[in-house]
Amino acid sequence: MTIMNRSRRKAPRFPIGTPVHTAYEYALLLIGSFLVAVSFNLFMEPNRIASGGVSGISVIVRSLIGVEPAITQWLLNIPLFIAGIALLGGKFGLKTAVGTAVLPLFVLLTDNWAPLTDNPLLATLFGGLGIGAGLGIVFRGRGSTGGLDLAAQIVAKYTGLGLGLSVALLDGFVILTAGFVFSPEQALYALIGLFVTTKTIDVVQIGFSTSKVAYIISEDVESIARTVLYDLDRGLTRLTAHGGYTGQAKTVLMVVVSQTEVTKLKALVQAADPQAFVIITGATEVLGEGFKVQ
Repeated sequence: MTIMNRSRRKAPRFPIGTPVHTAYEYALLLIGSFLVAVSFNLFMEPNRIASGGVSGISVIVRSLIGVEPAITQWLLNIPLFIAGIALLGGKFGLKTAVGTAVLPLFVLLTDNWAPLTDNPLLATLFGGLGIGAGLGIVFRGRGSTGGLDLAAQIVAKYTGLGLGLSVALLDGFVILTAGFVFSPEQALYALIGLFVTTKTIDVVQIGFSTSKVAYIISEDVESIARTVLYDLDRGLTRLTAHGGYTGQAKTVLMVVVSQTEVTKLKALVQAADPQAFVIITGATEVLGEGFKVQ
């Protein structure tokens, strides 16, 4: 496999491992946690939307016995963090400990903020967006707010269930409980909130990706390679492949382009070799030369 690229890699904004990068990650952890707390208090808790996790449990507990959500979150998060260290090993680090303590603190500090809506659907959508954006920011800082994610890891380790299934089961139990405590309708709103949160986390972490990957098979790879490198000004990778029927060795060109460059790429390939076989597919995320810097 040969890689050809004319671009020069940009240096990361904050090199990993430096004090500045560490401070940047902690700043993301604090900003994300604050956004989660604000969204919880402005939208979810006032409308009794318990969309999974420790925050969902705190909504149910407040409705049943009047305990402040922040207190419930501390009472659950801290033991879960300790259990995670004891049962899974000390792999969570200081940022998880900070997130576990700081998120309930922000919830407590913003508890008296007036809710922005009493419409449960609007609260579900905007609360899910806010919580998802906050968690996405926390994850971009390689942090965690603890909670049921730690419980899910414990369940996965000692039951053999997959981590994704363990998370779904725990969140599902919280939402099901909300359906009994509040109403089935509230449980449905909670499901919507969980879905919106999950999708928003993906968007914050990955972005609205518009990059495409093209695989080009041609008898005239040199001509196509030149036009990609010098006319499109994109790098390319040469992959060695073999025809499934003939068994003959072939060179496949892999090119990553932006959405706006797809039409130009197809036109250039068509001009260089009208018989070229081209496959174009979406790329979830592209890091590096000519694209997003990590």
